[in-house]
Amino acid sequence: MSTAFSKEEKAAMRAVVAEAKAAQVGADLEAACLAAIAEMSGTDQELAETLHRLVKDNTDLGAKTWYGMPAYANADGKVVVFFQSAAKFKVRYATIGFQPDAHLDEGNLWPTSFAVERLTDADQKQLVELLKKAVS
Repeated sequence: MSTAFSKEEKAAMRAVVAEAKAAQVGADLEAACLAAIAEMSGTDQELAETLHRLVKDNTDLGAKTWYGMPAYANADGKVVVFFQSAAKFKVRYATIGFQPDAHLDEGNLWPTSFAVERLTDADQKQLVELLKKAVS
């Protein structure tokens, strides 16, 4: 069994270092998020664009990148929600995930990430409800 990191994992680690440096020098974090979305293609790009629009229209979260992927942070800079493209890690679905600063706690068990292949109008409505709850 190899303990080496995959090419994709190494790229994600390099992205984290670059993101930290960019934040220190006051870089335009939303522009970086939009650039990450623009680098995607097909369904990944469509899903990321939809999530970006829903976050911007329904929350006060700020766009940034996180491990090179689009993410949205609260006023303290903590990532609340993120998008992970299917192509980046060569999996069959994209992921929309919520971090611990999202206020989604519900009993002893609740989902923190969702596999996404497409977002219908009903799915978008459900996602908006989750986003609003996450920032409540």
